[in-house]
Amino acid sequence: MDSSSAAFYQQPITSSAICGNISSANTLVGMKKRRSLTSEEVAESTRLKAIYEQRKAAAKAAGRNLTQADVAEACGWSGQSAFSQYATGKVPLNVEALLKLAKALDFDVSEVSPRLMWSVGHEIMHSMLRPSAHLSDIQPWDDNTPLDDDEVYVPFLREVELAAGSGRFVIEESDSARLRFFKKDLRHNNVQFSNAKCVVVSGNSMLPVLRDGATVGINVGKSSLGDIVDGDMYAIAHHGQLRVKQLYRLPSGIRLRSFNRDEHPDEDYTFAEIQDQQISILGHVFWWGMFAR
Repeated sequence: MDSSSAAFYQQPITSSAICGNISSANTLVGMKKRRSLTSEEVAESTRLKAIYEQRKAAAKAAGRNLTQADVAEACGWSGQSAFSQYATGKVPLNVEALLKLAKALDFDVSEVSPRLMWSVGHEIMHSMLRPSAHLSDIQPWDDNTPLDDDEVYVPFLREVELAAGSGRFVIEESDSARLRFFKKDLRHNNVQFSNAKCVVVSGNSMLPVLRDGATVGINVGKSSLGDIVDGDMYAIAHHGQLRVKQLYRLPSGIRLRSFNRDEHPDEDYTFAEIQDQQISILGHVFWWGMFAR
């Protein structure tokens, strides 16, 4: 017996020492002991394991392997033990684990845990309401604000009365009103910068797509009858009046159609009437924007 052992056996054994050792042992046991799963939690683990077995069999039939380690990796867990504990009922499922497993094994959460359905819905709504990215501040600008290198000014077309009270109008560019567009957006829509113009929609004929006061961007490079794509929107001049309509080619002429056809029926014009009523296509609508109210 060495000196350290002798010293140990020479220590007096007291009741408090014995109780202290027992208490420490109970603490260690309590730390390792897990609570028993409820019958509902056990049923959840059984359903989870059944889904895993189904996916495993389907993978095998397709010539692939699916292991518990694969599922754990898809969930972002190291090793297969985490998945095994959920599937064998050693650890109860929680919302976070259920969502990860549902994505990894492609099942609806209600198939495994109706108990956690409400919590899952709450978690999803919370994540939707929680901003996922920083939104930059809105930068005000006006006609005097310099353009960035990747932007271009797009002017507005407007109705201009030729003589006061004459009732005759022509369409010309505004020398003040204009919008800024990104060059890449115009390129993406095959619009040359110089061919981009804007007009303002008046009336309710194009509801519910375009409200009164909506702004549309038009490509004046597509302004001939041959450019018409049936059903697309175009800006037209009609006796000097700006109008936005769906256009259709007819054997004898063209058809102007409104989305609000209950109040605004189709208008068919022959080629002769197109000339008589001074109807001309200003351009194809490639963009529109408006306020909700």
